[in-house]
Amino acid sequence: MDTQTVMADNGVNVEALLGAREALTQAPEAARFNWRARCEWVRGTHARTSIDGFFGLGEEQRHKLTHRVDTDHPELFASEDHGATPVEIVLAGLAGCLTAGIAAVAQNRNIQLHSVKATLEAGMDLQGILGIDSDVRNGFDGVKVTYTIDADASREEIEALVAQSQKRSAVFDIFTNPTDVSVVVA
Repeated sequence: MDTQTVMADNGVNVEALLGAREALTQAPEAARFNWRARCEWVRGTHARTSIDGFFGLGEEQRHKLTHRVDTDHPELFASEDHGATPVEIVLAGLAGCLTAGIAAVAQNRNIQLHSVKATLEAGMDLQGILGIDSDVRNGFDGVKVTYTIDADASREEIEALVAQSQKRSAVFDIFTNPTDVSVVVA
């Protein structure tokens, strides 16, 4: 009886990722990347950010297209709601990074995904931002990520996918570890 091994196809080129990992192990200076975004105020609380280039692998790189992200605040904040709030965009970044990691790890472990859905919730007390109470933090007081994953895998294997994604996620690291940020006026 012939047995065929069915390979998972989650749309992730694991061979290329593993090849990049090997190449960067041999040339660690090429692993230094510099990500950039340019933001321009439009009107009110509406701003538009453009993302088109970055530095990596020792030279300037370009995206295929310039990506644009509009941010604003909802009408209940006396704004015009031309985009998601900046904090919602931050949640989208976390969701996207963790979900990409799940797909990559699943592909590497030959686990076929059928659906991956994340719901993110973050609490915030606006008394800090509005200057009502200086003891209240301006940012999130916590973030909860809930995954619903349908895959050809056991619950334990799915939990291991999510754990490995967290371990390797740049955005999860940004959320959970202090990051130096300098703001200057040119």
